[in-house]
Amino acid sequence: MDCKEARLMAHGYADGELDVLTTARIESHVRTCLACQKRLCELAELRAAIKTAAPYFEAPAGLQKRIQTGLRKSDKKRWPVSLIAWRWPIIGAAIGSAALFSMSLALVMNTPSADDLIAREVISSHVRSLMADHLTDVRSTDRHTVKPWFIGLLDFSPPVNDLTSRGFVLVGGRLDYLDNRQTAALVYQYRKHIINLFIWPAPQEQTSSIKVHRWQGYQAYAWTQAGMHFWAVSEVNENDLSLFARLLRDRSSGQPASRGNTLP
Repeated sequence: MDCKEARLMAHGYADGELDVLTTARIESHVRTCLACQKRLCELAELRAAIKTAAPYFEAPAGLQKRIQTGLRKSDKKRWPVSLIAWRWPIIGAAIGSAALFSMSLALVMNTPSADDLIAREVISSHVRSLMADHLTDVRSTDRHTVKPWFIGLLDFSPPVNDLTSRGFVLVGGRLDYLDNRQTAALVYQYRKHIINLFIWPAPQEQTSSIKVHRWQGYQAYAWTQAGMHFWAVSEVNENDLSLFARLLRDRSSGQPASRGNTLP
């Protein structure tokens, strides 16, 4: 992808309207293109400014009923042609203002949250790893080989769990880049499906419940635990990915993995 194509798709990317493959291509391009990075940052700043400064007017109670009553009454009357003629500019201006306000409101309402943006970034990285044949930097089913490999490459030590007994086979690991920092990516295989588990430090020692994000046919399960962010993403069956996430979370906390579908 070149700069011209990236600029044409910038708004679609910012709105989350592009398919996963195109999104991955754009993100691959902007990693090395400062001009396109700046363009996307400007769009994000514009969205934030509109969301912060755009006026919001709460309709008074009973307004809808009064409007409907007024419309019904107006249907029973025919306005004089001369009255309609001089009011058209006013009506046109009102319609234009309403349309502009609606567009601004739609822009604000469609602005993805920070978690949604990270989810898209995580899913795009998962897709890129499958497209570019760069699934692992270190390939091994032995956690004692994979975990030490990250030493000296990252400023944290990612936990590496062996879940082979539950059907999730460790394939290896690699370095990735998410949320504006280097991250660890652990690769597992479940039957014929690949699961990418992304790990990077959280700002504080905190724990959160598992949240599910879905985008473009993919799903990502995210949680925070022991000062680390965890994002597991795959196109595997939802129940299987849910089990994978709960196994990891419960193993880290020393609790037996629950077997139900309820996420803690």
